[in-house]
Amino acid sequence: MTSSQVTPANTAEDFLRRWIGLDPTTIGSTTIQRAVRLRMEATGTDSQPDFLARIRADERERDLFVEEIVVAESWFFRDRQVFEFVRRFVSTLAALPHRVPVRILCAPCAAGEEPYSLAMDLLDVGLLPVQFTIDAIDVSHRSLERAALASYSANAFRNADLTFRDRWFRSQGGASVLDEKVRACVHFAWGNLLDESFVTQRSGYDVIFCRNLLIYLTDTARASVQRTLDTLLKPDGLLILGAAEPAIIKGEWIPAGATSAFAIRRGVRTAGTYPPLNSLPAKSLAARRLPSTDKSPEPATLAVPSDPPPLSLPEVLHEAGLLANALRSSDALAFCETQQKALGPSPELFFLMGMLHQSGGDLDRAEGCFHKTLYLDASHEEALLSLALIAAQRGDHAMADMYRQSATRAFARKASS
Repeated sequence: MTSSQVTPANTAEDFLRRWIGLDPTTIGSTTIQRAVRLRMEATGTDSQPDFLARIRADERERDLFVEEIVVAESWFFRDRQVFEFVRRFVSTLAALPHRVPVRILCAPCAAGEEPYSLAMDLLDVGLLPVQFTIDAIDVSHRSLERAALASYSANAFRNADLTFRDRWFRSQGGASVLDEKVRACVHFAWGNLLDESFVTQRSGYDVIFCRNLLIYLTDTARASVQRTLDTLLKPDGLLILGAAEPAIIKGEWIPAGATSAFAIRRGVRTAGTYPPLNSLPAKSLAARRLPSTDKSPEPATLAVPSDPPPLSLPEVLHEAGLLANALRSSDALAFCETQQKALGPSPELFFLMGMLHQSGGDLDRAEGCFHKTLYLDASHEEALLSLALIAAQRGDHAMADMYRQSATRAFARKASS
């Protein structure tokens, strides 16, 4: 709906559902009522009905209220493997003259950490600014103002490898200010994915980042956003989602590659489309280490010593991804379980197993894996968000709210460390 079509709402929760598609249960009524109280105090409004009338009539006040609600938590190169995957994809397209410039959309974009990370990555591999464009959209004016300043505190730098900060930032008064060359690669604008004009104002994109938005939306708003993303994305484009979101998106989408669990593309899940396990490349360690599913001899290309050397955790995660992306989730799970016994407990491996169970609709086993993840890493925010999603699917909104609050506290602890 457009901003002019927002219909009257009896409560703040109703208003947020209609305006930004927010499912109030995902953040809890306490958070919403706190935002209402803060804005009522700021405007000198005495009653909630008067406040709701004001935000319906006053666009600026409506935006200020939304500012108190939206979660703009991010940092540079969050989930580094995602950026590595997208960098390779964009570099490949940029080598094709008819695909230049490669078009990228980040929505929502928070304070610019994600689109700026993309720009730095692409410049670092030698791409020229004319070879790609990055549009960054957010419903928060405050976040967009921060992005335009491109001045960041230590909270925005949470990775072990911070060499990119030395290359692209300068120190100024205790903050890190981004180089103008990177800033010029990103075009920021206000936008609401639920607004009908969002699609009409933009052309097709090769890559769309839409991370950790769908999990906060109502079913109706989620369906609307998915239609918008589907319209904006080119037929062979990539859609990048948050950790818990591939399991909830509807339509014929398939994993885009083994190196990223959160990159998906269009595809048709048709029986017989994908190769059987024993036809995976001989270099696939997973194919070699799973028991044969029939009595026929294995091809000579898969012959290996009876006791192959153990795999490292990155190798296991990679090989499990190969199996999952060939739509052999049960084999991927069997491989993970076998390797987990050899490697010992691992939060990364348990989380991947949980995602595989969740994508297959086995919520009980997924929940068990996510709890094991948290036992080993209590601050694993993706596992907390995944558990919140499962709780919401079961109708336990109080439990979903508890998990989301725990995820927020985990974010805060990492930010202060």
